[in-house]
Amino acid sequence: MTGKELRQILLNKWGRSYDVQLRRVQGKVFLQVMWKYLEQASFPLTETEYQEHLDAIANYLHALGGTQQVQQFIAQTRERPRLGKAVSIPLDLDFGERASEWLI
Repeated sequence: MTGKELRQILLNKWGRSYDVQLRRVQGKVFLQVMWKYLEQASFPLTETEYQEHLDAIANYLHALGGTQQVQQFIAQTRERPRLGKAVSIPLDLDFGERASEWLI
């Protein structure tokens, strides 16, 4: 999955280009779909910066083997991002060579 594909998945599901963040909480990794989105006037990134951010997130997901999990979760969830409440997607990942990036 590329950053463009991730953006299209978000647009298809919720109709907005939501911000996404990888978070580690209590030893688990989550992809969080945040409530801020590119189409908001107050969104802190330009479209180019947003796309670069999505590309980086997509690269991490691909390297860690979480792409399929994210696609499946987004397709099946009834949750939606709203002010102060992100959609948290739990990832069961094979850290492999990149474990040190998340476990430090």
